[in-house]
Amino acid sequence: MSKHTWTYANIGGNTRVIIKDGKDIQHLAELDEKLWAVLTCPISGLEIPDESLQCMDNNGDSKIHIADVISTAEWLCRALRNPQVLFEGKASVALADIADEALLAVATPLAIDGIVTLDAVKAAIAGVSIEAQPAPEVPYAADVMAAYKACKDSYANYFQTAKLQALGLATLPADAAVPGLSEEQFVEMGKKIAAYEAGKTAAEGANAAALAAAQAQYKPLEKLLLLCRDYVTLLRNFVSFQDFYAKRGKALLGREAKGESPWAIFQAGTLIIDQRACNLCLKVSDMAKHNTQAADSGMFLIYCNCKHHATGQTMQIVAAMTVGDIRHLKVGKNALFYDRQGRDWEAEVVKIIDNPISIGQAFWSPYRKLGEWVSGLITKSAAEKEKKSFADLTTKLQTPPAAGQTPQPTQPAPFDIAKFAGIFAAIGMAVGYIGSFLTSLATGVKSIALTAWWALPVAIISLLLVISGPSMILAWMKLCKRNLAPLLNANGWAINADAIVNVLFGNTLTEQAQYPLLKMKDPFAKKGLSKGGKWSVAIASILVGLAIAVLVLYCLGFRACFCFI
Repeated sequence: MSKHTWTYANIGGNTRVIIKDGKDIQHLAELDEKLWAVLTCPISGLEIPDESLQCMDNNGDSKIHIADVISTAEWLCRALRNPQVLFEGKASVALADIADEALLAVATPLAIDGIVTLDAVKAAIAGVSIEAQPAPEVPYAADVMAAYKACKDSYANYFQTAKLQALGLATLPADAAVPGLSEEQFVEMGKKIAAYEAGKTAAEGANAAALAAAQAQYKPLEKLLLLCRDYVTLLRNFVSFQDFYAKRGKALLGREAKGESPWAIFQAGTLIIDQRACNLCLKVSDMAKHNTQAADSGMFLIYCNCKHHATGQTMQIVAAMTVGDIRHLKVGKNALFYDRQGRDWEAEVVKIIDNPISIGQAFWSPYRKLGEWVSGLITKSAAEKEKKSFADLTTKLQTPPAAGQTPQPTQPAPFDIAKFAGIFAAIGMAVGYIGSFLTSLATGVKSIALTAWWALPVAIISLLLVISGPSMILAWMKLCKRNLAPLLNANGWAINADAIVNVLFGNTLTEQAQYPLLKMKDPFAKKGLSKGGKWSVAIASILVGLAIAVLVLYCLGFRACFCFI
């Protein structure tokens, strides 16, 4: 017997096996387990119906193992003449394609035009009838039996205490409720009710067993049709991540039924937030486990609590943001989530794991952090001053004047020129240093412009690289190593190889809003500077920012970088 030849491809940073035809399914047992992308995965939280996954869970541990996938492939190869029909992904099969005689015998009466469908099999299962075993006769009315169960313990305690009282060993409470029947009647009622319930349970069990036995003839055929629809989908996500790395269209939004794009079975839908559509969304089964493993993915992650407005169902998801910036992404922000069936869920951001999104975002990151730091200092200083002023005012209001004294209005303290002399001097020195530096900078720029026209742009670019370069390099290294595996591991998967989400592929997982170029003017636009004036202000702002950055670096000792000044 010749060895099967597999097809390989570089997918997601690893060489993977591609499942392309029925021969691959026939030889699946020969594939080295070390080459599989997944070792185990749960049967819950996936975009494959649970009934199909349960058909493959042979040991009932609620997980799919490599052994389960292989044994299912072997069963399908025995049931079908050619497993190539599995790649059609249909919940139907032609009678001519069924190899198993027992399956064929069951399928033939249900077929229409030589085709048997899953709907026809389910209808046959639902239509099975049996001669039901009758339940025993009800001994008492329903309300009487309910009253007996409610008073059973208290009545039994009463009769027991009464016996002990007759022996002088106990005393019934004065307010004890006296049963309206004798102890013998009470015991007899209990026996009849117990016998009835036991007989009813036995009859129901027998009827359920008889019904299952009558329906059992259809179950293998139902399994075959479920797997005809879903087995290859599982293979494409288990042996490799073919569906995840396949070319995809726009955001899902319930369009999967139209067959517009393949999606991985772990992708739960699309999160619409901040003018972007995040297509890499996973259901979160264990928030605590995610909190410990998700950061290893290197992705910018958004955790959301979702609620379906119509049904009241709730779930948690995590979405990976792979394009754009993070200016407006904060905990508490509301969003909209579309599941794979196109249903919309109200979403609220409850947690964010910060990691680089793009090189552009990394370029501006130092300036954003500096702005946040300055803003924080200003806010903190203002809050402290407000708190101190309020405390002083409260103290004055709560301190009563001495007896015989009339409260005097608070007079502003006289201006003390000596007190502020040092401040004025410091401000003057700062202005002098900045002016001197700007003069030196202008002189250096002029000399550079006279000697080499290209030196100034090079100097500016060099300065930008000094400030943003480290952040961009670090971001690039992280973006190239973004890995889906930690997110799947946190959901109970056993991933056998990394699933890299590099920059190019990451750009396909998040869509940004696209607007046409509008030539008309906004009638409600704020009147202000002309276009040229706005450019002048922008350039001036950039130059001032660069000057301040150079001053800071110069003062910190990086004089060698600016020897031209």
